[in-house]
Amino acid sequence: MVAPATRSRITIGDTRVTFVPDGGAWLDPRVVFPASGPDGWDAYRAFLAPDGRFPVSIGSFLIQAAGRTILVDLGLGVVDFEVPEIASFRGGRLLRNLAAEGLTPGQVDTVFFTHLHHDHVGWTSNVAPAPNAEPGQTVTGLTFPEARHVVAEAEWAHWRGTDELVGPSPTAVQAPLADRLEFVADGEEVAPGVRVLATPGHTPGHSSLLVTDPSGAADERLIVLGDVMHCQVQVEQSAWSFLFDVDAAQGMRTREQLLKELEDPRTILAGGHFAGEVFGRVLPATARRTWKSRRA
Repeated sequence: MVAPATRSRITIGDTRVTFVPDGGAWLDPRVVFPASGPDGWDAYRAFLAPDGRFPVSIGSFLIQAAGRTILVDLGLGVVDFEVPEIASFRGGRLLRNLAAEGLTPGQVDTVFFTHLHHDHVGWTSNVAPAPNAEPGQTVTGLTFPEARHVVAEAEWAHWRGTDELVGPSPTAVQAPLADRLEFVADGEEVAPGVRVLATPGHTPGHSSLLVTDPSGAADERLIVLGDVMHCQVQVEQSAWSFLFDVDAAQGMRTREQLLKELEDPRTILAGGHFAGEVFGRVLPATARRTWKSRRA
């Protein structure tokens, strides 16, 4: 049965990239992918749970390279809530899974946000943003107090001062980051072998990461997608935009451009929302592109 992904790892030279789960979400596939239509999922039932919902993984990618310890996105936090007729969300396992990797929050030196939707910022502070959060909770500080927190400037500008369900909470996320956030630009190096790749559309400042071996010994490379794609189905159905894409047309252009790059056999894809297996490759189109799990 398809389900949110468990902890898994790949290596590129001496660089380790680990998916660290926080939880998952279960969505109505026809609502979150409006272009799929009433019958579009008939060919993709393998990606649906028995109840017909579409499960997604939620968590972080841990990149350990050249003595650096980087977390990409911060999951949901300790939450359990439902958005009627759209999705249910459950999180809270990130720190436990990070400890299983032998790490404490204080050992993380960089937090990189692909974007600032609520399911990517949940562990920013000690208060997890959720619509059913207990009132009166006090934010006491950042979960990763020693880390640089970085994001694209356009992303911060888009959400700053807003209070939307899908966005970063003003109190639990925006206020704690206000004096700590650093901006990074397309092509900028976050750490040796870890470079920012601008991928706008899902949100205005959405960014992915290109990970290579800083020594140059390994030929493979990995792209951490963020939300350029939410599931393996979008490898074949790149025109299926996600309900919460801010600019669906731009997102589609970004996705198609990136998919062409992902056809390079040296390139591994890391899809943080992919259920079952987050690491894999895009096989070049014959009649159409296909997804290949790294375990296949």
